[in-house]
Amino acid sequence: MDILTATNIAEILKHARTWLANLNRAGNERKLRSIRALREVVIASRETAVYIRQMQDTGHRTHSTEAHLAVLWTELGFALQDIGITKLAKRCQIKGQHWADPDAYDEDFLKKADVGLERMEKLANEILAQITT
Repeated sequence: MDILTATNIAEILKHARTWLANLNRAGNERKLRSIRALREVVIASRETAVYIRQMQDTGHRTHSTEAHLAVLWTELGFALQDIGITKLAKRCQIKGQHWADPDAYDEDFLKKADVGLERMEKLANEILAQITT
């Protein structure tokens, strides 16, 4: 067993300070990743709302836009899952699948899944408020 010397104690304290600084940085980075992902949910919700309004106004669907929305919502689902916001992540995955294949889920399932744009944006903003307060 080694004897604790002043030098050993100083090294231990230095290592502990470095570890705590790294832990704090990781926490801040996770917080920033969470904020970015949640803001992206709000942006995706609004982008989707504009596309839906366009479809209603013109009566035409655009597959390239739907493909973009499918990828956007799916990527958001993965980003939220990575940071542990799993309930919203699942909703984003459902939204992504729905844009990839509008017949994948029936209206009853979508209603029960609670994936309306207003609801998604509200959830993201509620979680943002909790993180930033």
